Amino acid sequence: MSRIVSLLPSASEIVAALGHGGALVGRSHECDFPSEVAGLPALTRAKLDAERDSAAIDRQVRALVEQALSVYAVDAERLRALAPEVIVTQAQCEVCAVSLGDVEKAVADWSPPGPRLVSLQAETLEGIFADIAAVAAALDDEAAGEALVHGLRQRVAELAMQAEGLNERPSVVCLEWLDPIMVAGTWVPELVRLAGAQDPLGPDGGHALTLDWDAVVAADPDVLVLMPCGFDIARCRAELPALTSRPGWSELRALRDGRVAVTDGNQYFNRPGPRIVEGLEILMELLHPGRFDFGHRGSGWEPLDAD
Repeated sequence: MSRIVSLLPSASEIVAALGHGGALVGRSHECDFPSEVAGLPALTRAKLDAERDSAAIDRQVRALVEQALSVYAVDAERLRALAPEVIVTQAQCEVCAVSLGDVEKAVADWSPPGPRLVSLQAETLEGIFADIAAVAAALDDEAAGEALVHGLRQRVAELAMQAEGLNERPSVVCLEWLDPIMVAGTWVPELVRLAGAQDPLGPDGGHALTLDWDAVVAADPDVLVLMPCGFDIARCRAELPALTSRPGWSELRALRDGRVAVTDGNQYFNRPGPRIVEGLEILMELLHPGRFDFGHRGSGWEPLDAD
């Protein structure tokens, strides 16, 4: 079995779901699922202070990008010492995790043939399934990839069929960042449709879109879902003043009707891996209260006014 380093949380989840978790020898500083990966050496670090508020984090990221600098650093020495045969990273978003370019620089002086680099780049559900197949191929276990993808497709199809039978199709806005306002893109608008709702602002298949708050107020959705990238429920709640202090907040239909949901975006919406199907379940629960219950309330999401 190949020695594997995963520099992306979703990649660690994919490797484990394929049955190769025992071959992981290193991880990114953000890899935390399944729980056993936390015991592996962390090979990356962020060049910003993630404990600051949303606006400050955004300013740090923009400053690094404007200087053509990477947002993350790779521990090249430790990576070499682990001697991985396969390294999984990503090319989807340079501000979300270590990029392919970062890894290529870290292994540039290794003796040939060097490790096999697998770069994930999903922007849609189909892209997620293709990335799973690519990881399986790199591990010479295409059969496991086919089985995993087949199971995920089946679950998505069954959930979508249940949602199709509903008469109500509420409008929903999903926020991937709270200051500045960013509406969720990539696979999230697709999940919203599958969950039996409509997303008037989400960019279909594109990255998160920065919008003026006035656009959210004008859309006045039936449901507002908060899923800040990298934040769990508690951290999302800590950032709420960035929203609640905005003009028009108290007049939003979703707030008046008690239909603002706080989610663990970090675990269930920001990661293009197997648990994206649980993200679909979460959306179905919060969009159609009383009709669906997959057991995620209180862990994957909760209403804004939850005790």
